[in-house]
Parts: sequence; C-alpha cells; structure tokens
Amino acid sequence: MTKNIRVLVVGCGHMGRSHARAYHKLDGFEVVGLVSRGDGSREKLAAQLGGKIAQFGDFETALRETRPDAVSINTYPDTHAEYAIKSFEAGAHVFLEKPVAETVADAEKVINLANKMGKKLVVGYILHHHPAYAKFVEIGKTLGKPMVMRMNLNQQSFGPEWETHKNLMSSISPIVDCGVHYVDLMCQVTGAKPKSVHCIGARLTEEIDKDMYNYGQLQIKFEDGSVGWYEAGWGPMMSKVGYFIKDMIGPGGCVSIVGRGKSGDDSADVDGHTKTNSLLVHRSKLDANNQFVEPDQHIDMADEPGHQELCDREQTFFLKSIREDLDLSNHLRSALDSLRIVLAADESWRTGKIVNL
Repeated sequence: MTKNIRVLVVGCGHMGRSHARAYHKLDGFEVVGLVSRGDGSREKLAAQLGGKIAQFGDFETALRETRPDAVSINTYPDTHAEYAIKSFEAGAHVFLEKPVAETVADAEKVINLANKMGKKLVVGYILHHHPAYAKFVEIGKTLGKPMVMRMNLNQQSFGPEWETHKNLMSSISPIVDCGVHYVDLMCQVTGAKPKSVHCIGARLTEEIDKDMYNYGQLQIKFEDGSVGWYEAGWGPMMSKVGYFIKDMIGPGGCVSIVGRGKSGDDSADVDGHTKTNSLLVHRSKLDANNQFVEPDQHIDMADEPGHQELCDREQTFFLKSIREDLDLSNHLRSALDSLRIVLAADESWRTGKIVNL
C-alpha cells in the first residue's frame, strides 16, 4: 500500500480551508498540521476536520515538528516565496496559492529551487482544472487571428470580504491577484508572445496605502496583433453592473461566458467567480444575403464543478504530480509568464508609461 502524503496546511482562511477539506477528503493525503495567526481560524478548521490535528502559530516551528512530505501555502503573497523556499529546503513538495511571489526574481528563485531539489511545485491556477474554461479556450482558438479578449472580475466587497481585500492590498493589487488567471487564459488562446502592457487605475478609498490602487485595468498587445484587457476592482464602492465579462472575439466570431452561479448578482460570491452556466458561441460567416449562416449556440455548463470541487481537483492533480512524477514545466512556465505580465502592469500604473515586455 502506498503511504499517504503528509501535508502541512499553512493559512486557514478561505483558500486554506478549501484545500484542507480536499486533503482530508482525498485518499492519499493526511493533514498533519494547521498553521495560522491567532485569529481562531485554525481552531475552527481543526474542529471541522475531526479535531485531532496539530495546530501552530509559527510556520518554522510547524515545519520542524511535523516534518511533512508536502506543504500547502495559502497565506498572503508577501510570504509565498519565503515559505516555499523553506519548504523545499526541508525536503517537502509544495502547493502554492497564486501568485508565486511578489516579484519575478523571487518567483524564478522558487521555481529554480523546486527543480534543483527535485520537488513538485503546483501553483493554484484553479481555472486550469475547470471544464468550462477549458472549453472557452478551445473554442477561442477556432476564431482566427487577431483576437480581441475582454475580461473582468469586479467585486463589491464589504464586511469580512472587504477586510480580506484590504489585507491583500497591503502587498498586492487586484490586477496582480486576480489578473494572473485571466492573462493566463489570453496567453493560452493566442499562443503568442506579449509585446507590451499598459495599466490605468485609481485609489477609491483612503483605507488602503496611498501607493496602492483598488481599481485597475490593464491592456495587453501580442506579437500576432491580438489585444486584450482585464479589469479588476475591490471594495464597497464597486458597481454590480457589468462586473463579470469573459469574451473572446476573432474574425470567425466570438465566444462568451454567460451567467454567474447560484447567487445571480452577488459579485462577492466565490462560486460566481468560476460558475459559467453556459457558453454562447457566435460564428460570423455570412451568406449571399449577408445573413448569418449558423445560429448562435448555447453550450450548457449547468453541471460544472463548484468552488470546493475545483479545489478537490487541484489537490488530486497535486497528488498525481507527486505520485507519478509529472513534468510540470509548462504549468510553471505559464505561472511565471502571467505573473511577469501583471507585475509589468503594476509598473505601468506606478510610472504612467507603457511597459514593453
């Protein structure tokens, strides 16, 4: 019998809880410790997982005492690189929530060390495991070049969600935190190198640092002539009108994600960030009378996975990568490339200039 992968879960907030539930549920993992600050989150999570799990307030102590086979890092981005490096040095595989690090240089250090130590590094790109987004990309590739890609995810956050967003913005902008997912989709569809990126943004609240913005929009140009924009805003002032747009347009037509999960117009609903309900496919070919040859097609995605099931799929992939020694080169390349683009967008916001890539 193959022994379980003993995993230390670091960070017991929303994503940490979801991943811990996945480890607890899946055959092949054993949660050996929970790490978080003294906010009561690890105690609640331990109770949900049966109660008999070691709890720690300090990462290094937990790493030393549990000696895990794998570490799941679900903390704020300013600790990602540090914790990943220490985990590799302790001989553990790593699941790391996105982004890999706060800088490209630190992300490269993390990836290079994983390769040097012969350990697996899986980054939390949840949409890689989402069947509707895979279909979205697949159809997008049939629409011809150049592409126009329009995407956003604005969140009217308040209460605990706004507190989480403010904490995140102590180290990362919405454009970087969420943008890596959607810039990654753009790169997958075009298959082309990005040429330049420009970002505009605004600080809509005095509750965050003066050098941070809680609303931003980036624009990317690709070498094949394709262009894309991504928009992200967080906070109680954000509009619920047009907050969820996922469009890909080419000479051959367009594909759009339609619908937003069970809560309809709730932009803060986590399931709504990934739920699609259906894809709308439009083909542009006209007949001799300038009428469309094909009717629009709705592809029903009603049975797609929810947020927890997507986390289960991510961790199933993490387990498989360890057990079957999967080559993760392409996975890590996409994580690094998308991070490079959104960090360049951050630079563009700070300088007011277009950044050539």
